[in-house]
Amino acid sequence: MGEVRGEIVSDDGVLVIRSIRVVYRLKTAEEHHDAARRVLGFHARFCPVARTLAPGVEIATELELV
Repeated sequence: MGEVRGEIVSDDGVLVIRSIRVVYRLKTAEEHHDAARRVLGFHARFCPVARTLAPGVEIATELELV
C-alpha cells in the first residue's frame, strides 16, 4: 500500500507538477526490513516513470515498515 502526493503549481496559467512524494507502507517480517530499505535506496533508478520525470520533477520516496 502506498500514498502519493504531488505539488502542482501554475506556470503562466498551465498546471505543472513540481514534486512527487511517495510513501510506501510495507507489511513484512522484521527479518526483511533491511532488504526493503536497500531496495528503496535504488529502485527509482530502474523505474521508467521516475526516470522519465526526474529531470524536471523532484521525486522523494519514503518507506514505512509495519
